[in-house]
Amino acid sequence: MGVTNFADLCSKTPLPLCSVVKSTRHFVLSNSTFIDDFAPQNLNIGILPKCYSRSVELANTMIFNIGNAFINIGGLVVILIILFNMRQKYTAIGRLEYIYFYQLVIAYLVFTLVVNCGVSPPGSNVYPYIVAIQLGFAGSCCWTLMINGLLAFNLWEDGTTKSMLIVRGFSFVGFISNFLASVLTFRAWIDNRHIPSINTTGLFVVVYIINAILLFMYVLCQLMVSFFIVSNLWVTGAIVLGVAFFICGQVLVYAFSVQICEGCKHYIDGLFFGSICNIFTLMMVYKIWDMTTDDDLEFSINIKS
Repeated sequence: MGVTNFADLCSKTPLPLCSVVKSTRHFVLSNSTFIDDFAPQNLNIGILPKCYSRSVELANTMIFNIGNAFINIGGLVVILIILFNMRQKYTAIGRLEYIYFYQLVIAYLVFTLVVNCGVSPPGSNVYPYIVAIQLGFAGSCCWTLMINGLLAFNLWEDGTTKSMLIVRGFSFVGFISNFLASVLTFRAWIDNRHIPSINTTGLFVVVYIINAILLFMYVLCQLMVSFFIVSNLWVTGAIVLGVAFFICGQVLVYAFSVQICEGCKHYIDGLFFGSICNIFTLMMVYKIWDMTTDDDLEFSINIKS
């Protein structure tokens, strides 16, 4: 079977891609069930997790994953506050580049709300494309964060047209690679519009492995900055805390979602706590940037001494 066909992952956590990922009808997994893939040919089926949070009907509208929706809406507010604070540091290193990163995060959170809350319901013709866009923005954030991690090494001048072209170029590559990997897997648009229905290796490699490597490179760059450039152990602590939040969120989503869902009577699942941890991780990214940059305004006061 292997983890790259998503059968094991989707049986444990209600990822949006599980509604459109391909799985043969005769493929049986003991702790998961299967649902129609909503394809006109009805040849493939998506994977329904063992336990997922219940939906809520509000004003004749069915809203899915309501707990996770509130967390993501709160995350949007947090990111807007971060952007406001970043805009006040007019001369800080990497200001424009990190503002661009958090703008991508806002786009990712918006599309997460769309696919998680049923704004574009599973079964609609556009749903696979919306999920692919969400994964595209997730990859774009990872690529942008990685290239932003190099700013402190003065490889190029930050805030310039060249710098923004580099950042936007990398983010575009990240978006396109993740979007195409998702769409080609969901819609089977290779090998004469047909691929083996459980062949999701390309999607797994691009969305999980490559993005994880890029995040690791960012963390490594920040550790080098904290040890050798700013020599500030508080920055190291923020990095460790951010990594801990991120890892904790991934573990809760992919390992304990079923236990959380059953323990909370289907009101919330692992995505709820995973989203909380992701918001804390993004806050730590801002804190790392804030502590490793100085505001060099003419009349600023240095309070370190």
